[in-house]
Amino acid sequence: MTALTEPSAKERVKTSVRTSSASAKVSSWFQRKGNDTIDQDSRQNTETEMDMQPKTEAKGLRGVKTKTHQRTDCTQKQKFRNTLQQWLVKPSRKTNRGEMRDTQEDPDMPDACDLQSTSDQFMDYQKSALSDSDEDTQPLTPQDLDECSPVAKCSKEQDREANPISSGASAKKTTKITDFFPGSTSRRLPVKRSRAEKENTDMETNQDGQANVKWMGTPINELKRLPECGGPLPPLKDIRGMHTVMIRTDLLRKGKVPVPYPAVFEDTWDDVHVKMPCSSSNLFPVEDKVYVSTSIYSRSSVRSQTTRSKMPQPVFGLRQVKVNGSLALSKVLEPDAAESLFDSLLPDMVQLALRASELCTKAMPLLKAGMTHSITMSQEQVACLLANAFFCTFPRRNSRSKEYWNYPDINFVRLFESSSSRKIEKLKTIMCYFESITERMPTGLVTFTRKRLGKPPDWKRSIRLTKLHITCEGTIEDDGYGMLQVDFANQFVGGGVTSSGLVQEEIRFLINPELIASRLFTEALDDNDCLIITGTEQYSKYTGYAQTYQWSGRHHDATPRDAWQRRCTEIVAIDALQFRNFLEQFHPCKINRELNKAYCGFARPEVQKEELAAVATGNWGCGVFGGDTRLKALLQMLAAAEAGRDVAYFTFGDSQLMTDVHNIHSFLTLNNITVGEVYGLLQQYYSSVCKSCHSRRPDVSLYSFIYRQVRSLPGAR
Repeated sequence: MTALTEPSAKERVKTSVRTSSASAKVSSWFQRKGNDTIDQDSRQNTETEMDMQPKTEAKGLRGVKTKTHQRTDCTQKQKFRNTLQQWLVKPSRKTNRGEMRDTQEDPDMPDACDLQSTSDQFMDYQKSALSDSDEDTQPLTPQDLDECSPVAKCSKEQDREANPISSGASAKKTTKITDFFPGSTSRRLPVKRSRAEKENTDMETNQDGQANVKWMGTPINELKRLPECGGPLPPLKDIRGMHTVMIRTDLLRKGKVPVPYPAVFEDTWDDVHVKMPCSSSNLFPVEDKVYVSTSIYSRSSVRSQTTRSKMPQPVFGLRQVKVNGSLALSKVLEPDAAESLFDSLLPDMVQLALRASELCTKAMPLLKAGMTHSITMSQEQVACLLANAFFCTFPRRNSRSKEYWNYPDINFVRLFESSSSRKIEKLKTIMCYFESITERMPTGLVTFTRKRLGKPPDWKRSIRLTKLHITCEGTIEDDGYGMLQVDFANQFVGGGVTSSGLVQEEIRFLINPELIASRLFTEALDDNDCLIITGTEQYSKYTGYAQTYQWSGRHHDATPRDAWQRRCTEIVAIDALQFRNFLEQFHPCKINRELNKAYCGFARPEVQKEELAAVATGNWGCGVFGGDTRLKALLQMLAAAEAGRDVAYFTFGDSQLMTDVHNIHSFLTLNNITVGEVYGLLQQYYSSVCKSCHSRRPDVSLYSFIYRQVRSLPGAR
């Protein structure tokens, strides 16, 4: 395992430092208490005090080695605090102090990397279908989960239907961690606007003076969100065969780190529970002897690497993953930065990982296919699991063995295998998480629920469509707060997050790293199930998408907590089918599969529909998976209506798609067309248009067909 890799000498970091006015978007990342940027989109009813326990004497990481010609001038050679902000290379040149513009580039521009979010960058990525420079991957195979391989990009349809608060004094100039890392070129990135600013800029004007509409349909503030719409939760308790609770519920208090349950480690080693690295059964052969793997490093403190002394060798099972400390020291880190890294952050992470037998005492069940089961654990327990994943200690999980062939990777071994720019950005994002939780351990809970759909609904029933808000701006994670947020999942949840993948799902798992823990125990998703994760916290901000992804600072999550002390952030992972043939997705069996998958993720039969938040979603299963955006939007609207939820739809910068989907939704609701009738129209479209089509795409688009058929009905408008 190469902890830090040598940057390419040919690559230079181009920085762009922006001054901020009232919003001060990009703050100095990884600075301590005085420099954390509070999320400008702070929710109402936000907790007024931090609910995390302070860690005393927390140190940070600082500066990095730069070559002579990369040294900055004297105005930049200031003494920085001992933080991870200075972990890698210093800015290679004097930065521009001009304020960055706030507007969004044309999504059709192939080089537009100054779009600030997943939604803004997605259209560019679809056009380029970039693959990682060091790994070629396939989308849905157990062996390779980096990212979905590109499929042929469908041509455009012939028928087009009609303020963050900065702690401490405000700085004149702010920096971001990407100024200090090698491996990628920083381009001008826009400042993300606050919700208040967005609400005041729903319409902008183009060069011709015409209004550019940014959203259509129902105003987003009229859609239901948690916790306002939610009802009371039942008492939190362990239910055998249904819900595994890993903490003392009787001692659960706001602002207090939950107490693990039971008090003594349950040493379980079988095929239905997670095999823990601290188990006495975790054995490995060495020179005709058998050793018990009970530690990661020797329990003596990790010494400073400034003298190039060898790192204590980790015990990882059959496969050894070695940290090349000398390379990290001589090629990347300044001596003081190496001292900070090896004397502070990494030892803290080691100690956290070593507490597995103390924190994760209850045997965790594997969430196998066909199960409906929940696991609730504390954020501290999740952090312990992720620390072990970072050090690659989970037994038999460094390769896809026969035992775990149908599970995602959990150990981070593939993340350390190369020095690609995207992996460097991933490591920055992950280290931000560990920096945050080792400073102050969060005190909430997280629930992982695998849900199986029993009997699918009768899609021919007459259910009315629900409300739709559709926008070409914003992101699911920012603007869909309090809603059911859709993860465009791989069947192996997390996709290529621990390797090279960097699209919608991987980005969400990086900025909310507690999601990664689900890969430890969640078997590949089947056609009739989904994974729901409630309570994860966002720790990082980012810009870009795929090849242009860049970590851009620490995020303070102000989302309120529910009665179980979980953040009111509910994310559902639903995996779409991949289509290499455009017409294939209109086959009735494929339509049924996607409808049932979306409904499985959206439906909550045990909850009153009045208490259900809206669904925040977008172009699920499109892009490299080959799905038609207009079909997928319609299917999700049908599934949401059947589940009793409204929809907030983010088109990822596609204003034409926004217009088309809004128009078809308005047309259907105006004519009182039900879910069952739309379902029938989809079947007619396949039988009368797609089935007899001999070209790659049909001559009549789906929406044109629906308009024509509905208008032929008596009394249609």
